[in-house]
Amino acid sequence: MNVIRIICLLQLLLLGAFQPLTAQDARKEIRKYRKNQLREISRGEHAPLLKEDLKSVSFFDFAPEFRIEAKVERLTNEKPFSMPTYAGTTKEFIRFARLHFTIGGKSFALTAYKNLSLPPAVAAMNTTYFIPFKDETNDEESYGGGRYMDVSIPADTDMILLDFNKAYNPYCAYSDGYRCPVPPFENHLPVAVPAGEKNYTGVKRTRR
Repeated sequence: MNVIRIICLLQLLLLGAFQPLTAQDARKEIRKYRKNQLREISRGEHAPLLKEDLKSVSFFDFAPEFRIEAKVERLTNEKPFSMPTYAGTTKEFIRFARLHFTIGGKSFALTAYKNLSLPPAVAAMNTTYFIPFKDETNDEESYGGGRYMDVSIPADTDMILLDFNKAYNPYCAYSDGYRCPVPPFENHLPVAVPAGEKNYTGVKRTRR
């Protein structure tokens, strides 16, 4: 997850963090989010895709049932750790919170991580946390290596909106040469989450 992406997502999340939306407004928000996402993965010399590759990028239909309220359990006395990447390297994170929610009446939880590699100026204002996860759509409908989400967790709230419609693929889904974190086992969901980005169906490129 590069710094430019973090800054852009932070701005978007702070503008619309946990505001109640009608189903129609939520659908519009997701359309805008995905439009920005497609622009980001195909813009600039370090983007993983070319514009002609975007025809192979697809998403699940908007699923309002996967806009879920999650209870925030902030974690204390956590130590930094090295999260493995699919490139064989590591990235430094710290466990920040466990997010508790239900799907289909069953209880689940995901861990949100703080990225310790952010520049100090970005880290000082950052309330956005990283959620790499796997679910039972992987390898079939979605990318086998799992997907990511970025969530805003303001200091003064114990509930947040966890919107799986914003789940996105790591750059490794499109192109070789990126250091994409491997979702830790604690973030493997034993349930299908048919929301967010689907598996990329194009030919993987070599990083430009």
